[in-house]
Amino acid sequence: MKRVLIVGATSAMAEACARHWAGPDSRFFLVARNGVHLGQIADDLAARGAVAESYVMDANIIDDHAAMLDAAQKMLGAIDIVLIAHGTLADQQACQKSVAQTLAEINTNGVSTVALLTLIANVMERQGRGSIVVISSVAGDRGRPSNYVYGAAKAMVSAFCDGMRARLFKVGVHLVTVKPGFVDTPMTAGLNLPKLLTASTAQVARDIDSAIARKKEVLYTAWYWRWIMLIIKMIPAPIFKKLSL
Repeated sequence: MKRVLIVGATSAMAEACARHWAGPDSRFFLVARNGVHLGQIADDLAARGAVAESYVMDANIIDDHAAMLDAAQKMLGAIDIVLIAHGTLADQQACQKSVAQTLAEINTNGVSTVALLTLIANVMERQGRGSIVVISSVAGDRGRPSNYVYGAAKAMVSAFCDGMRARLFKVGVHLVTVKPGFVDTPMTAGLNLPKLLTASTAQVARDIDSAIARKKEVLYTAWYWRWIMLIIKMIPAPIFKKLSL
């Protein structure tokens, strides 16, 4: 049996992962803000033979995390996979004009994930097994003028996961940091993304499943983003600041 907790279950990548894992021997505890969409996903998983329960929660309300996690454990028992996939694509221009907007985006994409992981890691540590999958981003590898607020939040998540992975490895828990590049989702629908560098959510789901099976530590998806970001990180600062990235 595969028992899965997904926070941010209405995100396109999370939904694709849930469909990939769904089957007669799977149970899902789905968490997101949009109860209607959450119910639709739960119904779809049930049609695929899975058992799915919905839980409406805004991940930004940190005081609600503990109750959610208690409910997940009651429904699932032991947890095999935790997927943290909530977030927003920050409007960089709006953030530059507003401290409040900047902090809101960092809270959504960074602080709330760190808070969730703190509680979830303790549960998984007590279990002594299981996998935690955290959606970060290639944007966290180097701050760029076009999205440095979002990138800063994701850099926080990636660094936090680096330390937590080493801690949890010692007790038999696997943590993989997922760094997607361009992905075709409703969140990126208004962006002019290059087709050759844009992955489908189904591809991301397959890559995540493979990363869990192979105990991979950091997953760039699609694979070529590891090399793209390596090149970007190697650009000298005097040149980098003149580029439009």
